[in-house]
Amino acid sequence: MSEQSIESDVLAREIAIEQAHVDTVYAELDKARRRTADVEADGMARGRTDRVGDVRDEELTGLVERDALVYLAARRRHDLDRQFEGLVFGRLDLDHSGSEHPEQLRADSLEARYIGRLGVRDDDYEPLVIDWRAPAASAFYRATPVDPQGVIRRRVLRSSGDRVVGVEDDLMVPEAPQDLTVVGDGALMAALTRSRGAQMRDIVATIQRHQDEAIRAPARGVTEITGGPGTGKTVVALHRAAFLLYSERRRFETGGVLIVGPSPAYTAYIERVLPSLGEDSVVLRSIGDLVDGVTATRLDEPHVARIKGGNRIRTVLARVSQEPPPEGPTEFRSFVAGTPIRIGAAELGRIRDHARRNHQHNLGTAAARAGLAERAWEQHRQQVPASGLEERSEFLDKFHDSLEVDRFMRGWWPQLDPREPLLWLTDPEIMARCASGVLNRHDQEMLGASLRGALETGTWSVADVALIDDLFSRVGPIQIDEPEDRSFYEVEELDNLSDYGVQEVGARAAQGQGIRMTREHSGREPRDLLLHGTIERPRGYAHVLVDEAQDLSPMQWRMLGRRGRSASWTVVGDAAQSSWPDASEALRARHEAYGRGQRREFHMDTNYRNAREIFDYAAGVIRAEVPDADIPKAVRETGWPVREVTVDSGDLERSLTAEVRRLLDQVDGSVAIVPSAAHTPSAERLLPLSDRVVVVDPLSSKGLEYDAVAVVDPAAIAQESPGGIRALYVVLTRAAHRMTILRP
Repeated sequence: MSEQSIESDVLAREIAIEQAHVDTVYAELDKARRRTADVEADGMARGRTDRVGDVRDEELTGLVERDALVYLAARRRHDLDRQFEGLVFGRLDLDHSGSEHPEQLRADSLEARYIGRLGVRDDDYEPLVIDWRAPAASAFYRATPVDPQGVIRRRVLRSSGDRVVGVEDDLMVPEAPQDLTVVGDGALMAALTRSRGAQMRDIVATIQRHQDEAIRAPARGVTEITGGPGTGKTVVALHRAAFLLYSERRRFETGGVLIVGPSPAYTAYIERVLPSLGEDSVVLRSIGDLVDGVTATRLDEPHVARIKGGNRIRTVLARVSQEPPPEGPTEFRSFVAGTPIRIGAAELGRIRDHARRNHQHNLGTAAARAGLAERAWEQHRQQVPASGLEERSEFLDKFHDSLEVDRFMRGWWPQLDPREPLLWLTDPEIMARCASGVLNRHDQEMLGASLRGALETGTWSVADVALIDDLFSRVGPIQIDEPEDRSFYEVEELDNLSDYGVQEVGARAAQGQGIRMTREHSGREPRDLLLHGTIERPRGYAHVLVDEAQDLSPMQWRMLGRRGRSASWTVVGDAAQSSWPDASEALRARHEAYGRGQRREFHMDTNYRNAREIFDYAAGVIRAEVPDADIPKAVRETGWPVREVTVDSGDLERSLTAEVRRLLDQVDGSVAIVPSAAHTPSAERLLPLSDRVVVVDPLSSKGLEYDAVAVVDPAAIAQESPGGIRALYVVLTRAAHRMTILRP
């Protein structure tokens, strides 16, 4: 039997063990639901009477008891219902003997302590799950190999509903008891220690000690974690987030923790590392959905992304935010108090500039209207003899009560969605005005074509999100007027909701869901899709964790800075993997986002994920063009060198199929195909080979890891990616055990 098959069987056995315990927990949860229903029924029975007339004291007491019991039962039922998903997420195996030689212990002598989103006890009042907020759960967040706090093994359980789908272990001691199974990265650490003797034990201890220092670093200020691929930067950062949430729970629960990754695929991948804490304190976002109301996964071509991400675009956005609405009126004409009022374009421009001097556009409506009224009053004074001149206050009242003024304001000073000014740049004339002296003709055309592409597809690009956020900071939140009371005869009867694009959704009380109304989005115009929803003011956070920080553009750093003005920061990155070409420009924006506060850095220099054969190959590629790249030392060997295959263009798909089949035979885990753009269709046709095969574009592969990887046309990947050879370096460091290179 192969090594991979043995590992797969071991994992399946461990999942089955945990599933048995989880089943017991959910059975107890069902009992708790039934008990809650009984309490609620008992409460409803209190205070009932067949009498009429005055209420007796004992009956009044029964009514109070009824309300209390029903209220408490409803709260308990709500808690039980909302904890269904991933209720149990952790396990601790604890040694209470204080032994200095844990490898000599027996696994059955350890206490198994399960951690979850709420506490659950059995009929004998023995704890089946300990609430993560309880003191008894603290070791799950605070234990490290340097300070294990009695923990031998820490296990994270990944679940889908009530089904355990995976486990991941952290080993807290140099050597575990022989009969204690360890899987995942914990197993890797244990294997490294056992297979290499004292020298490797020292290396592993050094890794763990340095990781521990980063995890426990003070919460205030900025903690930067750097290092090459496979050094565990992300895992350290996420454990740090969990540690901070537990050690300073009040601060971070109240303020919240924002975790930002480069792509949706990446954020889905890291969810398994940081278990759910049963609260809304952790927000996990990709850089493309950092703005509420906008989700973007489409990537611009490198040159366009460079235009949108750099400092020059700020001037363009500032100018376009000052533009009048393209379809708005260019002059104001009306009769007010019997006086003809005419305000031309130049005067309207001065009123607009004065109102915007001290107000964001959407917050400046009253100031603009007041400026318009003052100019109208001046004209009234100039045209009407003193004997017929109205009082200023009376004139202004009539002006503000005018329906014509209302109509003019709606066109001249509308409430602006920040996405609208960005779309105005699709007009070549507006683009020329706003980009004059900032972008050359070629850059203007490329930027305009990109935004027209968004209008055609109904999708924003990832780089557009930071532009929308910048424009929001300039125009402000949309102000919604309170609706006027409508008379009963003005309200339409909605006999057929489907005529209004609304579906009726029934109540699902069993799942604790209320009645909701949803609108159909199908059939909308692309522009409507781009403007769907409302952009809200960004939330501030107490802590911001940024992974793959080296890829962020200056505009994206400013977007993060608006969410972390009062935050502490944990920032993870590796300059050698950067896809942003101007490091100094991004660094200035990064430091502006940080604000003031102490800075500390932790450098990880040991690659224990990639096999040495794979990493040495990748290091040779990056050193050829980036000689000062941060190259960690790989400590694990497989004996399998990187396989290089040269194929004819017309024969590529057949050769790729054969190589993927070879990798599927060699590993039991995931096999990723990372192709250049031209070969993506061929790669995607191989997905039916196995559910273990995935196709990942080069930029989305960042931060991910696979058992085996087939890289298709590395030269083209470097040429078409924003980071060039750095992007290829990322691709070449995704494989843990096997890698094949196909060159057309």
